[in-house]
Amino acid sequence: MLRWCKSLIGSLIGRSLVAAALAATALPASAQEAALPPATRFSAIQVDVRPLLATGLGIYAEGVRAELQAALAQAFAGRVGGPGPTLVVRVTGLSLNPYAGSETRSGGRGGGGGNATNTDYLDGEALVVDRGGTVLLRHPQLSATNASSGGAWYDPASERRRVAYIAGHYAAWLKKGLGLE
Repeated sequence: MLRWCKSLIGSLIGRSLVAAALAATALPASAQEAALPPATRFSAIQVDVRPLLATGLGIYAEGVRAELQAALAQAFAGRVGGPGPTLVVRVTGLSLNPYAGSETRSGGRGGGGGNATNTDYLDGEALVVDRGGTVLLRHPQLSATNASSGGAWYDPASERRRVAYIAGHYAAWLKKGLGLE
């Protein structure tokens, strides 16, 4: 699928922590509604793309992992290191819709609007996990960006730029969503 992803990110380091966190499916309401203190620091940030791998996306899912890992490292720079909890971001869906430069600039008579078929989506959830594997907070999130974010549709690098753009969008909004901005 994507030739640009030659290196695989996310070795076996930390996979047991991710597995423990994802095994905690039934959480008490307090764990889902808790807010993070403004000074929260994370011991690590991990991206889990196993739901994408389960659909057969293989190397493409690893490319998504690499882009999102880089975007999260940038968005949470200065908040990583030390004994804090781990931030695990699980990607549950990615939709890059076909784009051929046919964006709608107005929605008919009244203006506004847009074209939902020209929208890319990245769906997932963030889990804040303590050292014992207990999920302290669960934050679902869906990011939607314009499919034209990658530039000219006929450029072979367009799809990679779209993934990088939506990963950056997701990371920035996650930081806000967790109350850390």
